[in-house]
Amino acid sequence: MEKRAFRLPGFLALLLVLVLAAVAVVIGVAVPSPATVAVAIVLGVVVVLGVTGFVVVNPNDAQVVQFFGRYVGSVRDAGFFWTWPLTTRRRITLRVRNFETQKLKVSDADGNPVEIGAVVVWRVVDSANAAFGVDDYVRYVAVQAEAAVRHMATTYPYEAHERGATSLRDATVVSEQLTAELAERFALAGVEVLESRVTHLAYAPEIAQAMLARQQAAAIVAARYKIVEGAVGMVSGALEKLSEQHVVELDEERKAQMVSNLLVVLCGDRAVSPVVNAGTLY
Repeated sequence: MEKRAFRLPGFLALLLVLVLAAVAVVIGVAVPSPATVAVAIVLGVVVVLGVTGFVVVNPNDAQVVQFFGRYVGSVRDAGFFWTWPLTTRRRITLRVRNFETQKLKVSDADGNPVEIGAVVVWRVVDSANAAFGVDDYVRYVAVQAEAAVRHMATTYPYEAHERGATSLRDATVVSEQLTAELAERFALAGVEVLESRVTHLAYAPEIAQAMLARQQAAAIVAARYKIVEGAVGMVSGALEKLSEQHVVELDEERKAQMVSNLLVVLCGDRAVSPVVNAGTLY
């Protein structure tokens, strides 16, 4: 877990180091004696050690401080500081980053090969975990993002065959599930997922034509169903109006013939040439 490292304002520490350096020079030169020389040497060593404690932190950066291999804290505030001498510092950026996966070829829940790609928006929120929790947090994010996208693609079908079922085409649900899985995977590296979106989704080229024909057939069947449903309502309404207004009295056989003719006209995909009967109704 990240903790705050001990630090002092850098310019104040720099002033103290310069004062100690000046005192060491004055003592060693103005009063040359074994005792003053020893004091000057000690002050010189202190000055040299003090110089190693200065650190500069850029905006949206963190410096992870280690003292002989031991983690002693992180400096997250931007500016010039002084921390423990003889420490090593590792820069960890806290900026928001984007990672876009390649077009991954996987099998969906129905076993159909699909191509899928996603973009992940992330940032480091725990510099200690990012530095010590994984070997390379940037590489870790890339590998785990692709693994999460592959897992999600195998969990859902490309298209939902039942009403209310979730598919890969449901962008909102899929994004929420992907974000939740990525957050769980990235927690070890101290990384927060801000957003994740599927940017590419398509059937693999070898089955794309067959699936396109299937989609077209499904669309045609749905359209025909709507046409027939509307035509039945129109015919039913026409018969009711004729009966209510006593325009003409039709027996069951003539009603059946009328229904057949109207359905042919309304449901046909080509223009119909009507034949006008100039004689009697029967």
